[in-house]
Amino acid sequence: MKDIIQKVRSLVSPSLQAKKSKKNLAQRAIKLVEEQAKRYDLVTKVEFGGSYAKGTWLAKDADVDIFVRFKEMAGKEEFAKISREIGFDAMNKYGPYVRYSEHPYVEAVIQNTQINVVPCYDVQPGRWKSAADRSPYHTKKMQSELTQKMQSEVRVLKTFLKSAGVYGAEIARQGFSGYVSEVMILNFKSFEGVIKAMTNLEKGAVIGQAGKKFDTSLVIIDPIDEMRNLAAAISEENIGRFILRCTSFAKRPSMRFFKSSRPEARLGLENVLAVRFNFCPRGSEIIWGQLKKATVSISAQLDTAGFNVLRSMPHTDEQKDACLLFLLESIKIPDKHVRYGPDYFRRNDAREFVGKNTRNSQMMWLGRDGRILSLEEREFSDARVFLKNLLGNNRAGIPKGLQDDFKRGFGVFSGARISNESVKEAALNLVSTDDTFLHFN
Repeated sequence: MKDIIQKVRSLVSPSLQAKKSKKNLAQRAIKLVEEQAKRYDLVTKVEFGGSYAKGTWLAKDADVDIFVRFKEMAGKEEFAKISREIGFDAMNKYGPYVRYSEHPYVEAVIQNTQINVVPCYDVQPGRWKSAADRSPYHTKKMQSELTQKMQSEVRVLKTFLKSAGVYGAEIARQGFSGYVSEVMILNFKSFEGVIKAMTNLEKGAVIGQAGKKFDTSLVIIDPIDEMRNLAAAISEENIGRFILRCTSFAKRPSMRFFKSSRPEARLGLENVLAVRFNFCPRGSEIIWGQLKKATVSISAQLDTAGFNVLRSMPHTDEQKDACLLFLLESIKIPDKHVRYGPDYFRRNDAREFVGKNTRNSQMMWLGRDGRILSLEEREFSDARVFLKNLLGNNRAGIPKGLQDDFKRGFGVFSGARISNESVKEAALNLVSTDDTFLHFN
């Protein structure tokens, strides 16, 4: 294991030349931001944050985060307006654009490096007014406590997470953020320490000192805020994939755990149902949130109608095209189904069940376990027809923010009719075995 970790460490750590080049670029960017920030009395400070400031950036993947700190008295509208003006004016030569998290921030690209100009409030710990307010404290914490060796261990952990497809805090991914990677190394001192801890982890385990009880399967406490559980933003699926992958690596260490692989689809697309539509432009965090909500809601309604949903996921190009994907046990199901009622000892319930279902029942009888059963005809036996009716009539399950997009039109497709390449690739992932399990076996 140690030899493999050392090899990965050497591959992902930036060279002296890369560090010098990144530093020159970062200094140029922050000077541009500082020059614009001087015009506003509400700005208290401009400083670096993120992985660049903490020395944990990967050789081939390093954004530069620049935080613009505002006085606590700044109103939310001023906060957003001024930060956009600073970001756009500072980056005007580099094609700046707005991105959205809890609040908007400005992004630009200089020499293939993404520059993020992010506003936050200059407040004391515990007086947070925005999610980004903790970031300067995160930076100071890691700058003071991560040794150079630990910084390298963070890079190894990030690479391990990336190869598993569970790295990234954005809502589209709901994975482990760069800061979570740093917190894990801070707690366990090394990548090998993280692997050993995850291999022996019990459900509900707490990493760090918690100020209250949390009920997630894994709890990771923010070291500068004991009331904040960093794992709350990580999906259950991604936590599980990470733990299984750690267990596999501990058993049979290999470089393959640090290389992304494309899973092989063992099923066709005949049972994949796709709902595709166009949406008006909006922030990526907003559209992903709406799509995830719609996917969960429609999955529940498909299940209720008798179409067993095995897996589901949203997909979008974040520009205008969106798709909700569902892998069903079968696109078509029997025309008839059995409705299960109470047992005959529950006389009042039994009488109510018979009264409600007599009209639609083609046959009613007592089962071997004493429950009343009713054979009824389904309203829909084809999932495509069901969804077209559901979404076309009342758009049930579609979040309010997507209602107007659906009114303009949508399509329901399955199997070979899924022709768009990016949608087809997402659909193939839906019918593929997660390579985590291939490693785990």
